[in-house]
Amino acid sequence: MKINRAYLVPLLLILSGCQSNLSGSTYSRDEARAVQQVQYGVVEDVRLVQIEGTKTPIGSVTGAAVGGIAGSTIGGGKGAAIATVLGAVVGGMAGSAAEEAITRTQGVELVIRLEQSGGLLAIVQEFDPAEVFHAGDRIRVMTVSGTTRVAQ
Repeated sequence: MKINRAYLVPLLLILSGCQSNLSGSTYSRDEARAVQQVQYGVVEDVRLVQIEGTKTPIGSVTGAAVGGIAGSTIGGGKGAAIATVLGAVVGGMAGSAAEEAITRTQGVELVIRLEQSGGLLAIVQEFDPAEVFHAGDRIRVMTVSGTTRVAQ
C-alpha cells in the first residue's frame, strides 16, 4: 500500500506539537515566579540515557485518520471499505510509533551528593548542549511544584 506523502506532513506537524522540553533550563508557565527550594551539591556521576517519547492518543488517532483516508482511495465498493479499515488500523499503529519516536529525547542522569545533608540524589533531565555536566561540578538542585531540575 502506497501512502500519499501529502498525508504525512500534517501527521508530522501534529505529532511535533506533542513534544515537551524536559531540560533543566525550561520552566512551565505554572513554575514561573514560584518560590523554589534550592540545594547545592556536587555531581558524582553522569550518564547519558534515553527519555522515551510520549504515547498519547493523538498519534494513533491522527495516524488512523490519515491511514483511513489513504486507504479509502484504493479500489471501489467492498474493497475500498476493507482498504479504509486496514488503512486506519495500520495508520493508527504507525501514528503511535511515529509519535513515540518523534518525541523521544536524549537525556542525562545525574547522581548528586548534596552539600548540606551528604545524601545522594539521582535526577534525569533532557540533555542540554548549553549545559554539560561533569563529575566534580558544583551545581544547584532546584525544586518547584514537584519538579526538580539541575543547573550549574
